[in-house]
Amino acid sequence: MIELKTEREIQIIKDNGKILAKTVRLIGERITPGTKTKELDYLAEDFIKKHGAYPAFKGYRGFPSSICVSINNEVVHGIPGERVIQEGEIVSVDIGVFKDGYYADGAYTYPVGEVPTEAQRLVWVTQQALESALPFVREGGYLSDISFAIQSFVEENGFSVVRDLVGHGIGKRMHEEPQIPNFGAPGQGVMLKKGMVLAIEPMVNVGSYEIDTRDDHWTIVTRDGSLSAHFEHTVAVTENGAEVLTVDS
Repeated sequence: MIELKTEREIQIIKDNGKILAKTVRLIGERITPGTKTKELDYLAEDFIKKHGAYPAFKGYRGFPSSICVSINNEVVHGIPGERVIQEGEIVSVDIGVFKDGYYADGAYTYPVGEVPTEAQRLVWVTQQALESALPFVREGGYLSDISFAIQSFVEENGFSVVRDLVGHGIGKRMHEEPQIPNFGAPGQGVMLKKGMVLAIEPMVNVGSYEIDTRDDHWTIVTRDGSLSAHFEHTVAVTENGAEVLTVDS
């Protein structure tokens, strides 16, 4: 069942989204060569808690950390630990914030120093794929219009969208209906209504869209070892179109 949010509920999610955006920016400043991924995790948890919120991923379905840190060919759900970030890598950070009974979810991919041209393009294309979908977050449109916009932009630029993982509704629960694939034909499925809140998250690979799960049962990697990037915003459907809730403004 798809839950429509009131203006008050959307405001709560937006307030959480601001905490999330500030956390993402703080983490981005610390993603430098020589930093251990667990240091990012500690920093994020401390910052979120100091803002009266809780890191939503910690303990969620057994996940052991406060944020996900995924590097190079890791698509999502990387567990922070002893790994040291290196010059030339790309680092995806996925963060969830919970406060006052509601969730916000967001992700950003950072190039570390000088990265190869292909990696730069991947990060740019993934971020722009998310941006290209936002005009289709509108009352009376279709969920698959979002999916089609993302897939079209990515494939026009020579990359592939992950098909086994999807975006999702969000609110009182981290994952709500509807599921939001990053591929598909337009004009199909769920019609968008005012009050829907969606976590839209293109995951884009340089090579094939196929993925595998590592032995830790969490970290998702590209099957062919190619680079992957991930961007995500929590977005509300309003009478005026999309309102991005995971920004600090």
